[in-house]
Amino acid sequence: MYRYDEFDQQFVQARVDQFRDQVQRRMAGELTEEQFRPLRLMNGVYLQLHAYMLRIAIPYGTLNSRQLRTLAAIGRKYDRGFGHFTTRQNLQFNWPALKDIPDILTELAAVEMHAIQTSGNCIRNVTADQFAGAAADEIADPRPYAEILRQWSSLHPEFSFLPRKFKVAISGAAHDRAAIRVHDIGLQIVRDGDGRIGFEVFIGGGLGRTPFTAWHLRDFLPEEDLLAYCEAILRVYNLYGRRDNKYKARIKILMHEAGLETVREQVEEEFERIRDGALKLPHGDIERIAAYFAPPVFETVPAESAAQAAAEAADPAFRAWVRANVHPHKQPGYASVTVSLKPVGGIPGDATSEQMEAVADLADRHAFGEIRVSHVQNLILAHVRRDDLKAVYDGLVAADLATANVGLASDIIACPGLDYCSLANARSIPVAQRISERLGAPDRQAEIGPLQIKISGCINACGHHHVGHIGILGVDRKGEEFYQLTLGGSADETASIGDITGRGFSTAEVVDAIETVVDTYIARRQSADETFLEAYRRLGLQPFKEALYGAA
Repeated sequence: MYRYDEFDQQFVQARVDQFRDQVQRRMAGELTEEQFRPLRLMNGVYLQLHAYMLRIAIPYGTLNSRQLRTLAAIGRKYDRGFGHFTTRQNLQFNWPALKDIPDILTELAAVEMHAIQTSGNCIRNVTADQFAGAAADEIADPRPYAEILRQWSSLHPEFSFLPRKFKVAISGAAHDRAAIRVHDIGLQIVRDGDGRIGFEVFIGGGLGRTPFTAWHLRDFLPEEDLLAYCEAILRVYNLYGRRDNKYKARIKILMHEAGLETVREQVEEEFERIRDGALKLPHGDIERIAAYFAPPVFETVPAESAAQAAAEAADPAFRAWVRANVHPHKQPGYASVTVSLKPVGGIPGDATSEQMEAVADLADRHAFGEIRVSHVQNLILAHVRRDDLKAVYDGLVAADLATANVGLASDIIACPGLDYCSLANARSIPVAQRISERLGAPDRQAEIGPLQIKISGCINACGHHHVGHIGILGVDRKGEEFYQLTLGGSADETASIGDITGRGFSTAEVVDAIETVVDTYIARRQSADETFLEAYRRLGLQPFKEALYGAA
């Protein structure tokens, strides 16, 4: 992990002290809520439906056990004993008192954490593949580059007041687990013919009111040009992005209106002007940052684990968990474990303080003290010996965290919705709970196979519904909550925006509608190996539409 130096620590502590003064002035009535709003947003504090919410940055989704224990303690002391992990690899506390937030930020600063730039029209938390540095299919670890971008973008004087928020994601493997094609800038690590590391660059992806998958901007960007090229993109966006209409202010709208070639010409022109200046990345600096992310000292062990095989033979539940939640590792004899935060009937992405502490304990015993957060709202132990998988599983069972459902029907992404958010039109959490209860039986999920269901409580699409295999959007119809379905979305390297099926379904109807879609897929697939997304792309919308609404 990256560790703060003296500058980092002073920088974060000074920001905490500044915000403490601002909070005191707000509580004394010296600042109105309107005056306070931009100040709190710069420190990750939102005013939601019922209370303030604090969004804490987890850069590129990497935590250590001490940090996770601090989050657990904060949840117990200042909130209601839980936290909510988000699709931006952050953590949100939904019930802190405003007077306590400076103290929370002080405790976070003590473990090298903060809430800076988790809100506002700035460059947000840079996200990455949750298996970075561990995945067997990885070209290179994306986290050093994400850290370089974090340092460059933190309080960048030119980009602190952009037309709208700006999000960057990096994938280190050909299989995209970071959803780079639905980000403002998406970076895919590649190698050229000579084996040099560089980036394939995507631009202008995003969901919300007007969803777009990203445009392909460049085949190969040398790693030393990363900052200069990103600076060129941001300068073009900052200059031409619309500021007259917040709904048309994202870079995706600029791309749509100006066109790829026009934007590419502007970016390349600015890039050529600055590429050999102060932003050129010396190889030594890249190596210095990469050294923070050196892999742990692995043991030399057999690639196959006799202990794992024996445990699987003796315990069918453990065997099912391994198949769903364990991912191949580049080091022989090791694996990466996904800790599902999606219990059947539970709230997606929530973890209690006790559960966070349990994961931290398991990380210390079996995973070099390291934890990851995925953009699908789960936690990951990236480096676990296969011999230790049963011990990890038993620990997760004790903490009610051993649901074997990663990538399956009950592994649902859901935003907080109308239960918390002042922008939402409909509830997301109860719908997610009911769907997981309907489809969550192990045999039923095995029959369905890989399926990504994603739910948003409003058009802002914090639940990524546009890129769900089945997407659900909550809408308000004359004071009543309805749910619109989209089908065929994807956030990986084959990214696509889902097709709207037709009229929405009421709260009472929506779970039946989801099951109808699933049953139609099972009836129409060519074999048990054909996934929902493969079948949908072969069949198209019409069979599902007829099943939902009847023949025209």
